[in-house]
Formats: sequence, C-alpha cells, structure tokens
Amino acid sequence: MERPEPITDQEEHPVVYFDGVCGLCNRSVDLLLRWDKRGVLRFSPLQGRHAAEHLPGSTVQDLDSIVLVDQRGAHTRSDAVVRALEHLGGLWHCAAALRIVPRSIRDAMYRLVARYRYTWFGQHDQCRMPTFKEAERFLP
Repeated sequence: MERPEPITDQEEHPVVYFDGVCGLCNRSVDLLLRWDKRGVLRFSPLQGRHAAEHLPGSTVQDLDSIVLVDQRGAHTRSDAVVRALEHLGGLWHCAAALRIVPRSIRDAMYRLVARYRYTWFGQHDQCRMPTFKEAERFLP
C-alpha cells in the first residue's frame, strides 16, 4: 500500500509544528491526534522539510516553541496551544477562556516547561514516525 498524500490546506487543516525529538511534544501530538475526532489538525516536525519551507528560519532553529499556523496566521507558545485546542471543536473550544490569563503569564509558564522538557520528558534520537493510519495527517 502506498502512503497517503498529506493534506496541507491551512484554512481547513491548521498545521501544528512541533519539536520532533521532544518527549513532551510527541506525547502532546499523540493527545491531539486522539482528541481530534474530526481530523482537522495536521502535524509537522520543526526539523522537517515542510517547516523549513513554510516557517521563518528563526522559528525552525528555535525549538522551544510549538507553532500553529491557521487562517489567522502563526501562533507560538501558549497561544499555539490554545488555538490547537480550539480547533478540536466541541467542549475544547472552551480553551479560549485561557486567554483571560495574560499572555505574559501563560508564556512564562510555557517557557519554564520548555526549558526543562528534555530533562522531565526525555529526548528521542530522531523525529516521531507516524503510523500508517496517521500518515495523511503528517507533513514531511
């Protein structure tokens, strides 16, 4: 069987760029895949070709932030997390309420976790490989 072609239309399918070797980031992608019942989100490691072609070089080199690109633009750190949850729909849309917490506080907490993520959650030797079932949701 051939691997399905990934869907890349960011209006219908926002793209979540993540650190492909980070244990926490990979677990977060696993959760988003499980919770995204409608199959809206697409995923790409920051170390991958798609990220290199579609994100500014400084973003790709700075692996301490998840990036979500949708019809509203590029979102980083805590804003990316909130936008990803909102795109899941249903009760997840209530994640927008997290915006009542000032971004400076949300991002400070995000940076703290990002600083220690490899220590707390581990680091892989290579980027996560999607299963055949997940393949159409991942971009190179």
